[in-house]
Amino acid sequence: MKVLVTLWSYHMDINPVLPEGGGMDFKEYFEQAWQVFTGHFAPILVNTLVMIVVSIASLGILAPVVSAGYMQSLLLALREDRPPEVKDLFAHMDLFFPLFGFVALFIIVVFIGLVFLILPGIAILLAGTYFLIYMLPLMTDQRLGLVEAIKESSRMAMEQPIVEHIAVVAVLIILDSIGSSIVFGGLVTHPYACLFILAVYEVKKQRQISSSSTEPPPLSKQGTSGHQG
Repeated sequence: MKVLVTLWSYHMDINPVLPEGGGMDFKEYFEQAWQVFTGHFAPILVNTLVMIVVSIASLGILAPVVSAGYMQSLLLALREDRPPEVKDLFAHMDLFFPLFGFVALFIIVVFIGLVFLILPGIAILLAGTYFLIYMLPLMTDQRLGLVEAIKESSRMAMEQPIVEHIAVVAVLIILDSIGSSIVFGGLVTHPYACLFILAVYEVKKQRQISSSSTEPPPLSKQGTSGHQG
């Protein structure tokens, strides 16, 4: 919570920034997340509450799919300054079966690891957080299938320098830990952490676009054979 209070006084800009030299500017991402969070505080709070209520009322069955809608609504708030709406939570119901099946399987694997040796379960949970952190926005924003989103999220997680992504995951874990230790703290820390992750997601996506545009086109076979002749 101390980090959030400190960020209150910063001058902030919504648009994601790719710092000179390609490194991550974490201060910028904190600022972007804080600006969007404070600028749309009421609708974000309402959406967070509705997401929690729907997840609990459905015994967790709808949690994955409403979380996907929740992340996309925050991404649009970050990217377009669009206020989140409750209907956004249910905008990606087409993802219900793949997300529910994957999350159920993941929980079972983690549970088995925790029951038998504890450490394997914790390791699987941390690995899931590390590699799948961008899975939901990839599925809702870029409309990737489940397998493709898992692969792409893992690729983004392994981009060099890896220490940057480790720091991103650490921020997420710390913010969620703070939220869970304070009554109703998650109503603040969870959306803020999601906005921070989405700010990083935007920059990673921009990196990929920039990298693709600078790569020379491959030589055609005809051009190659002509050159050899």
